[in-house]
Amino acid sequence: MPAAIAVVGDRDPAYLTHRELDATLALMPAGVEARWVATDGPDATRLDRFDALWIVPGTPYRDDRPVFAAIEAARTGGVPILGTCGGFQHMVVEFARNAAGIAEAAHAETAPAAAVHAVSPLACSLEGEVRQVTTVPGTRVAELCGPGPFAGFHWCSYGVEPAVLDRLLGAGLVVSATAPDAGVEAVELPDHPFYVATLFQPQVGSSETGELHPLIGALVEAAAGVRSA
Repeated sequence: MPAAIAVVGDRDPAYLTHRELDATLALMPAGVEARWVATDGPDATRLDRFDALWIVPGTPYRDDRPVFAAIEAARTGGVPILGTCGGFQHMVVEFARNAAGIAEAAHAETAPAAAVHAVSPLACSLEGEVRQVTTVPGTRVAELCGPGPFAGFHWCSYGVEPAVLDRLLGAGLVVSATAPDAGVEAVELPDHPFYVATLFQPQVGSSETGELHPLIGALVEAAAGVRSA
């Protein structure tokens, strides 16, 4: 049986980022099957059948309840998980609520009137913008992406709320990359088999390069390792 990766999100070919996702999925190696799972579809409640999860852009999701449930299950159960853009944001909110003890933490996009936001509007919109991303030495993201700054493509207007960052760090979350305007660009859990989330979108460019980004390649490797264990 091939290793199975759930690409959790609501596919819309009108989005550039989703067309790039499709290009990335076409590059998956033999022995790995990665497929879209709609947030409001029947498979969204059966994500434990997959070896790894990729929580992808395109928020607000049609149903964020199974998304949060899957993120929590992956975080606590050691299931490899990658979150990009909206996936990054939802992983931050889930961690704030269930690991950092901020039960009322919310996403400003879907709950603008909430008392506490773990994810809030950026100082400026980064829709269709490229920023120089700098990795933090010693992190998994630095190991995979290299020590030097690199261009990261964004299509987002929300990021980590600075006021809660210390509580997230105190609960064990590690910042592994930063960028101007965006602040926190990547987070990870060092004691997890593979728990990485990035605000930038590593799949963008695959249609031109014909190669998987190193972060996506690492998720594929982690999924294959689960299947062979």
